[in-house]
Amino acid sequence: MDKEKIKKKLKEYWSAFDAAAKEKATEIVEYELYELQNIFAIVVIGSFVGMPAPPMQITLDLLPYMEEELIIMMDKISTANSPISDLVSIMDVH
Repeated sequence: MDKEKIKKKLKEYWSAFDAAAKEKATEIVEYELYELQNIFAIVVIGSFVGMPAPPMQITLDLLPYMEEELIIMMDKISTANSPISDLVSIMDVH
């Protein structure tokens, strides 16, 4: 094989590796965003579960804008019994 073929093969390999790494990084950032939205909902609505929370007026003012966060919080309740499996699902462990 000549040098050009080797360079071309290396570029193809690197491109595939780079694409896979970017996809995995995007999945991890999306998972962290999901977790941060859940934490935000818990902080704002913490008074309903006995945690210190902002004044009730602020909570009530934010509720109309928190539809996505509330949906995420309800999804987290369904996986609360298996948080390790939730974490492993993002890592793609077999």
